[in-house]
Amino acid sequence: MTGRLTRFVLSIVMIIAGSLVGTVATASSAHADTCYTWSRTLSEGMSGSDVTQLQIRVAGYPGYGGVLAIDGQFGPATKAAVTRFQQAYGLSADGVAGSQTFSKIYDLQDGDCTPAHFSYAELNDCNSDWSGGAVSASTAKANALRSMWKLEAMRHALGDQPITVTSGFRSYACNSAVGGASNSRHLYGDAADLGSGPHSLCTLAKQARYHGFNGILGPGYPGHSDHTHVDHRSSRYWSASSCGI
Repeated sequence: MTGRLTRFVLSIVMIIAGSLVGTVATASSAHADTCYTWSRTLSEGMSGSDVTQLQIRVAGYPGYGGVLAIDGQFGPATKAAVTRFQQAYGLSADGVAGSQTFSKIYDLQDGDCTPAHFSYAELNDCNSDWSGGAVSASTAKANALRSMWKLEAMRHALGDQPITVTSGFRSYACNSAVGGASNSRHLYGDAADLGSGPHSLCTLAKQARYHGFNGILGPGYPGHSDHTHVDHRSSRYWSASSCGI
């Protein structure tokens, strides 16, 4: 059973159960999700693991040059990212994450918490257990999930056309085999190389500046004539001189 079909069945079951006991299910609980279900409306000033889960999914909407901290604190930057997410999908844009916002997220994600148009397999062309890199396997996989949600936002902004990932996580062995830099962000699981088609590499490099990537390397940067690289490095570094950045 697919993740979306499972979510639909769960929703129907919850609605029926609520009617049998004479209660009305809340908007959030009525959309029970196989990945993660929010149980309360979230707004500025709140904190918790549910805020962290929300931040992961709206991290692709920080605004030009911004990076949203995934810290479980619903501050002004998170409110702004939620607002941009809501605007992107035609929702009431008030910066408060309630039933409409969560429903849209549920629509966008699969049962393993990946966004609809990206998968763990796409972000890992090295091994299946995410081991052997610069961080623990669990951290590398978590970093890749954050990249996928940023790429989902970028994909939507580019007209919901495909974005091709040509390289993701690498262990030290895999990185060495392809001639990667010794300090490559691919070793951390937070980098993705993007190929052209239907978008040009320069289009990808320019658009990435709006979606929470601090590292962006594209055409004009040595060794990047055939792909655009994006990552989560701690400080901003953009270089794609052939594209004007």
